[in-house]
Amino acid sequence: MNLSGLIGHFVRQHSRAYAAAGAMLAGVAALGVWVPRKVGAMIDGLAAHRLGGNALLLEIGSLLLIGVAIYFLRVGWRQTLFAAAYQLGVSLRTRLYERLALQGPAFYQQRRTGDLMALATNDIDAIELAAGEAMLAGFDGSLTLVMVLGVMLLGVDWRLAAVALLPFPLMGLAFWRISSHIHKASTDALRCFSALNDHVQETLAGVRTLRALGLEQRSASQFADLTEHAASASLRAQVWEAAYEPAVGLTLTAASALTLGLGGYLVWHQQLTIGALTSFTMYLGQLIWPMFAAGWVLSLIERGRAAWARLQPMLDAPLAVDDQGTLDAVAPGALELRDVACAYPGQTAPALSHLTLTLAPGQTLGLVGPTGSGKSTLLRVLLRQLTPQAGSVRWSGQPLEAYRLHALRAAISWVPQESFLFSATIADNIALARPGASRADVERAATLAAIHDDILLFPDGYDTQVGERGITLSGGQRQRVAIARALLADNDLLLLDDALSAVDTGTEARILQHLEQLRQARPGRSAIIASHRLSAVVSADRIVVLRDGHVTEAGTHDELLALDGWYASQWRYQQLEASLDAS
Repeated sequence: MNLSGLIGHFVRQHSRAYAAAGAMLAGVAALGVWVPRKVGAMIDGLAAHRLGGNALLLEIGSLLLIGVAIYFLRVGWRQTLFAAAYQLGVSLRTRLYERLALQGPAFYQQRRTGDLMALATNDIDAIELAAGEAMLAGFDGSLTLVMVLGVMLLGVDWRLAAVALLPFPLMGLAFWRISSHIHKASTDALRCFSALNDHVQETLAGVRTLRALGLEQRSASQFADLTEHAASASLRAQVWEAAYEPAVGLTLTAASALTLGLGGYLVWHQQLTIGALTSFTMYLGQLIWPMFAAGWVLSLIERGRAAWARLQPMLDAPLAVDDQGTLDAVAPGALELRDVACAYPGQTAPALSHLTLTLAPGQTLGLVGPTGSGKSTLLRVLLRQLTPQAGSVRWSGQPLEAYRLHALRAAISWVPQESFLFSATIADNIALARPGASRADVERAATLAAIHDDILLFPDGYDTQVGERGITLSGGQRQRVAIARALLADNDLLLLDDALSAVDTGTEARILQHLEQLRQARPGRSAIIASHRLSAVVSADRIVVLRDGHVTEAGTHDELLALDGWYASQWRYQQLEASLDAS
């Protein structure tokens, strides 16, 4: 769908608002066209001494009433049309947000955050202007042009109209050339703004790293270059937009000169009255708005086309995971993986290969293995962030694809490797999964995650603002707040993806003890703990060692030690490392 199709579909959806605005615009145009004829008739009446006294006052009063009516009609159509046009921006932003929310990690690996933010702001604003300002100016200008030309041709003098229109084809050619340059300049301006947005977003996100490495000056220099490029691109677009005015001015100047020349000749030979020439001259002045409107409309349309060319691929981008399920709830049951194979997009080597696992309700599964062995990939498969190329994953006897995404993810509490906190209070971050949770519930979850005592040390306690991305808290504190958030959700399946890596072993032991207590209190709750630290999975009902995406060892802690394989050697190494740290 191109931009005109998008706007046409939107106009049909809001046909009543556009029709009402069009009717008021038609009233404005009709009254505006009537004014010059009325003024011309008044001049001829005064010249012939037919108009004076109370009659003249009545004519002047009627002109004032027409002016007041035009004012209120203009206010009315602006409110009606813009109220409708803004809905297009709301609709596009909603569509973009919903699309982005359903995309998987592979999509975001190929897109930059700043560019996506620019699409949701500048680009949609440009499309919104094309549906509002451009539609308004185009309709108003076209209607005024048709009515004014009609009166000039049929109501005043066709000879004057024919002579006045001679320069207009040249103006049309100039508009065509200018609009093509505006399209290119607008595309460059939007692209440069996205690059600038990317740099600002990355700089603010990594400001502490930049300071630590002493790269402030380098970043400032890059920002200055990007700002210069964005300003230059915007200036080029503005320069070409400004070219419309000289084209209109030259055209109307030439038309006025031709009109006055022929009109003076006709008046001299008494073939035209002075009032008629005055009316025609006023009508010619009224053509200024349609000409400027044409330039303004072309400019807005080209900006909208450039923006839509960038936005449409995002709205049409295929989803990494299709949400075609029909089940709205996950019943408690076993989680089964049968011969699962999965590879990341664009990679040939599988991240998981012939993987078969079973997790009974109420059990805890430990996932361990070297870096890149597939632990996080397995959790992403369970979350349906990735789709396996082979094999099947079933929960409670149903394929994961049978569940709607929101239902599946509502049954899972997930704590990723990099815990993300929102710029809100600690209590709000913990209560994210249960917005209606009481403060007592929040504090209970924080106690289970061994973060309650740390929170009380802050001056504002649970009302402490964590700052952008939780910058106020340490890495270990952010992890524990994220764990508290997951525990408060109290879902059937808990996934911990190396979520204890930033806490000390003593805190880790307390959290694991609390998790065991929770499991005993709620027998049907299962957990999968992926960790590079083996002490986190010692008490798991079953431990699986992954290497290169497949299972190499499996069993309980004692059974794996007896195998004397990778797990046993890694356990001895970590125990030795812990004893050295303690000493």
